[in-house]
Amino acid sequence: MGYLVYKRTYARALEGTSGDSDSLTEEWGDTVERVIRASNEQLDCGFSEAESTRLRAYLTGLKGTVAGRFLWQLGTPFVSKHGLASLQNCAFVTVDSPRAFTWAFDMLMLGSGVGFNIQREYVYRLPTVRDTFSAPTRLDNASVDFIVPDTREGWVELLRRTIESAFVDGTISGFSYGTQLVRGKGTPIKGFGGVASGPEDLVWGIGEIARVISDRKGKQLRPIDCLDIMNIIGQVVVSGNVRRSAQIAIGDPDDLQFLRAKRWDIGGIPSWRAMSNNSVVCNNISILPSEFWEGYKGGGEPYGLINLKLARSCGRLGDTSYKDKGVRGFNPCAEQGLEDFETCCLAEIFLPNIQSSDQLLDVAQLLYRINKHSLALPCHHPETQSIVHRNMRMGIGITGYLQASEDQRSWLASCYERLRAFDVEYSKAHGWPPSIKLTTTKPSGTLSLLPGVTPGVHPGYATYMIRRIRMQADSPLVNVCRESGYPVEFQRNFDGTDQHDTVVVSFPFSYPKGTPVAAEFSAIDQLEWVRRMQTDWSDNSVSCTVYYKMEELPGIREYLAKHYNKTIKSVSFLLHSEHGFDQAPIEEIDEETYKLLVGKTKPITSLGSSYLGFDPNDADCSTGACPIR
Repeated sequence: MGYLVYKRTYARALEGTSGDSDSLTEEWGDTVERVIRASNEQLDCGFSEAESTRLRAYLTGLKGTVAGRFLWQLGTPFVSKHGLASLQNCAFVTVDSPRAFTWAFDMLMLGSGVGFNIQREYVYRLPTVRDTFSAPTRLDNASVDFIVPDTREGWVELLRRTIESAFVDGTISGFSYGTQLVRGKGTPIKGFGGVASGPEDLVWGIGEIARVISDRKGKQLRPIDCLDIMNIIGQVVVSGNVRRSAQIAIGDPDDLQFLRAKRWDIGGIPSWRAMSNNSVVCNNISILPSEFWEGYKGGGEPYGLINLKLARSCGRLGDTSYKDKGVRGFNPCAEQGLEDFETCCLAEIFLPNIQSSDQLLDVAQLLYRINKHSLALPCHHPETQSIVHRNMRMGIGITGYLQASEDQRSWLASCYERLRAFDVEYSKAHGWPPSIKLTTTKPSGTLSLLPGVTPGVHPGYATYMIRRIRMQADSPLVNVCRESGYPVEFQRNFDGTDQHDTVVVSFPFSYPKGTPVAAEFSAIDQLEWVRRMQTDWSDNSVSCTVYYKMEELPGIREYLAKHYNKTIKSVSFLLHSEHGFDQAPIEEIDEETYKLLVGKTKPITSLGSSYLGFDPNDADCSTGACPIR
């Protein structure tokens, strides 16, 4: 599964291949070479031969890695064309102006995950919806007011015109538009992979957004309306799940409409609300209403907790030297507190594979340099460029924490201090400000598969499990998986119907015996790991989904009442096995079932470019959305 994920997600066609069915794609060593070469040529990192040799050994030996965005993009013309935005993992915006919607759409289309704050104090700063607003009309002829170009920018422009016609006096209301230039469904998207969704997803999305806005004519949008608009945007970007659309919505803990937005058990919930993880801003557990806890009892999806007060007041716990007062929210996995229009870039260290404290620092410093130089690139959004160049925020993460020895874990605190001192010196030498934050702990659901370690600060879900990934139904990879014996089924919607443009592929998966797994630990144990990592390493945040059993809920609430205010910046929870989610990403199975499933499959060991769905002759995304990688 790790090999398939790598080949699907990060491997590009080798230079000089023709793009036919026999074209060769990168293996891991090839990707590493491209990253090192591009770090010097595109980012001007200035690695010496000796430093390049060490970096090569660390990356090939899976002691650490740059972020997935870097694995995919570095060395391509897309970086030169789009600069900063081409390499950013995640982004955040507060919904307090119409621009928030178009900026989020653009960043999602570029491949970043986007967090957004829809607390009432911000949403009610939006202008009142004009009484004269009417939905744009698709006519597809030459006489329309606006013909949508076959580009990412064209899609964003259509949304901008729609949003501004709702809020800005003097703009055309009820304008017409044409999509005759947008390539048809199934046309290959060069460079980024996959096939075009055609204009229909865009047309659908604009229509639904206009409907949400029309229902509020003469009134202000509510947080629930903004949630729907952002989720619909995310649905447009997904385009049949060729691309993911990662979102987190952050709202008020007493907003009952928001708290019930994902109460699938109630029914009547629009399917697009599955696009975002939802969390509430809470600086004091005692203020949470009973409605919040219903999701923890199986009544819909449990919401996460965001402690903005703590995120703004300190880096690591007890360290108040690096205050981050401008933070308004988090990225989709909640490991990075961010300001409005800010983005972030990540890297990762596989702690179980590190042999000494000096090696840990060396890996961290080399990854730091790649990230630091990427943050100095320009951005086509002026406010984003200004904030990123001021904060230079990055997140060098630790994964495989529970598989590491106690000695390895003990290196983290001192390594952080040495990395912080290195940042001050390196930044001064290059005329840059020191990074406001340097370290993080992300969930690492994808990259942890490469070395086969437990993700982030999490235990393994189980020793034996089924892991499910989603693919576009007409992807060539689907047949590869089916022919190799891996079960393939249509994705089921929340109403029980099948979604025929998306399939779910199931893979039997196991950790080596002795790997720490969730059944061995209580929810409180997991919360204590969050606290320790927030103390020793992460000056941003620790992303952790705590697995719990229903009987643990009173103890969880007691723990949070005692420790949350001072120790946790962000956290989410998930019932380990009683959540009731169909086609869950992970499902525990026993050893016998695992062996039975493995016996029906054969390994996938070679994939050419034709199976990956991209054209190696073009490194740019000609239209549509770029994948989150």
